[in-house]
Formats: sequence, structure tokens, C-alpha cells
Amino acid sequence: MEGIESRRVEEKERRREDILDAAETVFAAKGFDAAKMDDIARGARVSRALLYIYFKDKRELQFALCLRGLDLLRRRFAEARGRHARGVDQIKAIGRAYIGFVQEFPVYFNAMARAEAQHTELEDASSVCHRMMLAGRAVHMETITALLAGQQDGSVRADVGDPLRVAMTLWGFTHGVAQLAVTKVEIFAHEGVPVSAFIDHAIDMATRSIAA
Repeated sequence: MEGIESRRVEEKERRREDILDAAETVFAAKGFDAAKMDDIARGARVSRALLYIYFKDKRELQFALCLRGLDLLRRRFAEARGRHARGVDQIKAIGRAYIGFVQEFPVYFNAMARAEAQHTELEDASSVCHRMMLAGRAVHMETITALLAGQQDGSVRADVGDPLRVAMTLWGFTHGVAQLAVTKVEIFAHEGVPVSAFIDHAIDMATRSIAA
């Protein structure tokens, strides 16, 4: 019986991931507003009724994609940190990893951006908003770890301030840079500014603000 139950749990989780894969594909093709639950059900090869057992509406699907994206982003940050010894270089690598994530996974980025205005249940420990907050905190911890490492090795200013606040400030700065790099390509081209040069300059400015 235990083996049967284990297989049922695995099958349920596989089906949930299949639905999320389908949602990601549909949102990428049609956009969140135009996408329909029927489109996602067809993409996942499940009935509409079964889809609603897993996710009651598009908002739940969006939040689930946010959690998936935040976990991937945390792993990207950890990998970026691991490639550098000095804390300040880890910070630079994290900035580039974030911009690369936005360019490579626009569906996750858009889902996360939409969710930022919908965090209405942060105090409810059972809510998906609360889970997203915890997942976001885990992402920030990668930056905090790099900041602390930099202070220890002397590459980050000792007086930079509270690490969480600094991490959130760097996130806000890089978030804006990433949005511009993705949505304003034509403007950069018209002004004769390569997007890569803009990103390099932005990361250099952010790093100089914390570097020892």
C-alpha cells in the first residue's frame, strides 16, 4: 500500500508540473490576460475539470510559476556566487545572473512582476503569497551572503549598512535595469547605445556604491 501511495503522489506531482509547463507555454504565446484555462488544459492534455482541481484560476497558476521562477533564480545566484572568490565579484555576477534570467525566462519575470502588486496575504502562513515572500527571502540571502563575504575579504565597504536593505536596494536597481534592457531595445538602438554596454555600465555603477 505504501508503494501505491508513493506512486500516486509522484503521479500527482508530475501532472502538476505538466500543467505548469503548459501554462508557461501558453502565457509565453498569448500573454497572461489573453490566455484561457481551456488553452492550458489542452496543452497539458488534461480535462478542464481536472485542471481546476490543481489550480482554481489563472492567478494560482501565475503564483505557482513565480515560485518556480524564484527557485530557479536562487539557484542561478548561488551558481554565480560560486564562480568568484571575492564578495564584490560575487555581487557583480549576481547582477548579471539576474539580467540573464529576465532575458532568458520572460514568462517567470512577468509573472513575478504581476505578483508584486498582489501580495495581500503575507501574514497568512498558509497562503501562496507568504510562500513567495519566503522564496524571495531565500533569493536575497544569496546576495546577503555575497555582501558578508565581501566585508570579510575587504572588497565590500564595512559601513555599507544593513545587508538585507542593501540586498533589496540592489534588487530594485537591477530589476529596473533588466526591465529596460528587455523592453527598450529599440530606444537603445536609436540612441546608439548597445544594450550590453548599458548593462555593463549599470552593474559597474551599482558595484562602485558598495565596493571598498
